[in-house]
Amino acid sequence: MESNFDLYPAERQQRILTLLNQNGRASVSELSQIFKVSEVTVRADLQTLSAQNLIVRTHGGAVLAPRAPELSLMLRRQQQVQEKKRIGAAAAGFVSNGDAIFLDASSTSLALAHHLHKYRDLTILTNSLVVAQAMLEAPGVTVVMTGGIVQRDTVSLMGTEGLAILRKYNLKSGFFGAHGLSFPEGLTDVSASEAEVKHEVVSMCHQVIAVIDASKWGRVGPASFAHPQDIHIIITDEQAPAGLVEQARALGTRVIQI
Repeated sequence: MESNFDLYPAERQQRILTLLNQNGRASVSELSQIFKVSEVTVRADLQTLSAQNLIVRTHGGAVLAPRAPELSLMLRRQQQVQEKKRIGAAAAGFVSNGDAIFLDASSTSLALAHHLHKYRDLTILTNSLVVAQAMLEAPGVTVVMTGGIVQRDTVSLMGTEGLAILRKYNLKSGFFGAHGLSFPEGLTDVSASEAEVKHEVVSMCHQVIAVIDASKWGRVGPASFAHPQDIHIIITDEQAPAGLVEQARALGTRVIQI
């Protein structure tokens, strides 16, 4: 296990967040002893995490911020609209005619889908009803849907029993949005059942591509579906935190900022 000494601020803040996820709370003095830094440094770290709405400062320490319910797809489509359009356009550059790819039910994957109408002999496998609908007028694209129970908030089908159909295809790339990206947790989701489905799909893809805007960096959902070493490419925007971007690159992940 890596030492807690000589960490970059972003690395130390991520470990503080991990400790809070495990224990629920921590004091400034405890964190100072664990990381061998001054209490002034710890308070600065906590202020940074608080500004990202990841924790709540308390007298002498911090607790995890209460998790808000996951927003519906309709509301998520209204957030970071321009960033998602640019990310979707950049992600389309990793798709070729004749590919078989997976698109999840995230709003950023939907932004990608809007750039795929021109492709030929493309097979899109998805659990998103909205992605499937978006491709109805793309004559060169075949859409294959996984089975499962309809989820109203995400407008998708959910259930691992429907994933057997994916094993019939050689999935060149899987494109995944996420509730958050953090280290060492990787890509996380607020729904354990959705994370379970995505985890299975990740294992079937030759190339795992995360499509996330800057607001997702440093956030931690309850369930991980892709470890950092599973992610080949991250497509994000220019506002992504530099420290975490460098941490991803140090792990060998290609990070593209647009």
